[in-house]
Amino acid sequence: MNSWRNRLNMRAILMGTLALFLLHLVLIQPNHPAAMAWNAVLLFPLELPAIVFGLIALGRSRAGLILRVLVILILSVIAVLKTADYVMFTSLSRGFNVVADLPLVGSFYDLIVGTMGQFAAISAVLAALLIVVLLIVGLWWATGYWTRLARPKSVASASTIAALICVAVSVADIGTRMGRWDTGFPYPGTAFTARVGVERVQTARATLRDLRAFQEAAQNDPFAGQTGLFDLVDRDVLVVFVESYGRTSLDTPLYADLHRATLTAAQSQLEGLGLGMSSTLLVSPTQGGQSWLAHASFANGLWVSGQTSYRAALRSERQTLFHLAQEAGFRTAAVMPQITLDWPEAQFMGFDTVLAADDLGYAGLPFNWITMPDQFTFGAMDRLLRTERPDGKPLFIQMALGSSHAPWVPVPDLIAWDDLGDGSVFNPIVEASDPPHIVWQDNDRVRDQYRLAVDYALQTVFAYAALHAEDPPLMIIIGDHQAAGFIALDERPHVPMHIVGPPDLVDRLSDAAFVPGLIPDATDAPRRMDLMRGHILRALSSQMLAEVAE
Repeated sequence: MNSWRNRLNMRAILMGTLALFLLHLVLIQPNHPAAMAWNAVLLFPLELPAIVFGLIALGRSRAGLILRVLVILILSVIAVLKTADYVMFTSLSRGFNVVADLPLVGSFYDLIVGTMGQFAAISAVLAALLIVVLLIVGLWWATGYWTRLARPKSVASASTIAALICVAVSVADIGTRMGRWDTGFPYPGTAFTARVGVERVQTARATLRDLRAFQEAAQNDPFAGQTGLFDLVDRDVLVVFVESYGRTSLDTPLYADLHRATLTAAQSQLEGLGLGMSSTLLVSPTQGGQSWLAHASFANGLWVSGQTSYRAALRSERQTLFHLAQEAGFRTAAVMPQITLDWPEAQFMGFDTVLAADDLGYAGLPFNWITMPDQFTFGAMDRLLRTERPDGKPLFIQMALGSSHAPWVPVPDLIAWDDLGDGSVFNPIVEASDPPHIVWQDNDRVRDQYRLAVDYALQTVFAYAALHAEDPPLMIIIGDHQAAGFIALDERPHVPMHIVGPPDLVDRLSDAAFVPGLIPDATDAPRRMDLMRGHILRALSSQMLAEVAE
């Protein structure tokens, strides 16, 4: 009998230990790559005793069941949010915003499809759902273990008091770590999971508050109703966004050694052709992805830092740079080789013409998720927009290049412009390259591919400028954002901006923040990308210049 009781006691101890350990693991789950270390297991979550004592105190009562369901629901939701944080910190160098970032789930799925294939993407979704189900089942068992314990009334009363004390300590720790107060008490652990939940609620409230302020700013446009805008420009204007081109290309030796050499060589060539050049640094509203936020900030003159403000900008009826160019007599266009589905947002952006992937005439093999090489995009833009001008109007074009977008496999070579044809000339490069799932097994190899892809993009942009040096357009060349932190090795959201074109127009756009040439001054404090709309309008409009002078 004693042996049987001992075995029962050992089983109870083992089950209790497993229940505690499961709750412990959920509570210490990191939400940032830097915290993913074995010593995280040694953290003591202050919420753990509060949960256990609470479950023991309420037992199998109705209140105990309600507490159990709430604990499972809250822990499961926060576990998902921590995972989303981890993905966002890895890819975009920031946490997950419940209000603004839900639409990104579809974008991440599309990226996995483009990088690893649809089977891998579907498998990843199913695996994620299975993990969530297993988590809920595991938490149901772990919490149920403590409610099923037989306990005398005195133990229930003591557990209630202990639970309340632990809750108070957890609240005190959260307030201290969030800077609300300082009790001066050395806490034995941390209520990290509860703090993540509190922070996400506060972030959601702040996002909604910022959205209201954003909507007010969108209605107050100093350029609305102005006449004579862009009257100092007598030629085509190309706004070229270079994908994933960030400050790391100037400062990180792994990339700067190659990219600075390319910029220096291009500068020398373009100077010899009589073109003007100047450069500066900007602060992008995003990092690691979401290029459209940079495009919208630049065009709208508003700080568009998330999906919520992006949608608000579209709904605001605020005139973009392209609307104002339309009114000034330009024909506007967007050349978007990575747009492969319907793009209804375009109707709010001021484009007369939108050339998406299917409109550009590329018949070659895709470069995995990238639809076509940048050089073909430039060639198609020339062929479809700049060669034939039935209305005789100058063009104001936004181009969003794609070759330097992840997965950066394969990287094409520059070829003679006359050899572009329908793009099938690039097929041997695609056929001879390793697929992304092979390349992405090695971070060093991924970084090398990124290094080569950005260099190709820069070579292409400046080769196009050289091609048209005799009658040059005004080119405004901007990096949309830094690559993800583990690729860029630089967490700053800074991007280069270059002006290339006729020297007189380049001079008009080059205020004190610009330096001559193609290499920005790394000592200057960058200004935000949304300020460039106003800067460009003032610099290229005689009435605005007169008002500034007055």
